[in-house]
Amino acid sequence: LSFKDPEKPQNYIGEEADWKIAQRMLLDVNDELNLGGKVMIGEAALYGPKIDIMLKDALGNDRQLGTVQVDFAMPKRFGLVYTDKDGQEKTPVMLHRAILGSYGRFIANLMENTGGAFPVWLAPLQVSIIPIGEKHNEYAEKVKEKLLEKQIRVEINDKAETMQARIRDAQNHKVPYMLIIGDREVENGQVSVRLRSGENIGAIKLEEVIEKINSKYLTKALDLW
Repeated sequence: LSFKDPEKPQNYIGEEADWKIAQRMLLDVNDELNLGGKVMIGEAALYGPKIDIMLKDALGNDRQLGTVQVDFAMPKRFGLVYTDKDGQEKTPVMLHRAILGSYGRFIANLMENTGGAFPVWLAPLQVSIIPIGEKHNEYAEKVKEKLLEKQIRVEINDKAETMQARIRDAQNHKVPYMLIIGDREVENGQVSVRLRSGENIGAIKLEEVIEKINSKYLTKALDLW
């Protein structure tokens, strides 16, 4: 709860009575919703008190993200009015609201705290298909088409590199799933599943794998398997 510093009135605009009402409103909201907010004197905006949502970054430092600010001052300065149910003109109260705060700061904190290992639904690339040899490329294309039908973000990594190098590349880019395709997988209609954590799930029927990935995607699950 970011309130004004009563010893530095020159740092703020608006009437003292409005400030008292606004700060009382935020205290009531804090109590009613059991937010557990802490009053921070001197942290208010120029025009009013605010509720700031503070999170800790990966280094343990406090970072402000979302904020809701109560502003009695600016509507008066701009001469804003509305007509109430009795036909009387009244000055509105303005709420400044930023759910995510600075978008760039939010994304930076998200990347920092996840190390880039986003949940499936948020990962830029969700699946990397890795055919062991050139003869497996045709089946890899079929797997890709089936994943695309579910709007899963997928690409085939058929670079002229070893399978292990391509797996490391996907892991370094935090791709949630690697689907390895060799002779056995082509013959049995399967894919061998590896997770970015390094866990080897093993060979599973393609339909089951697609159903599992799609379920994690649609439900916005935090786990991969």
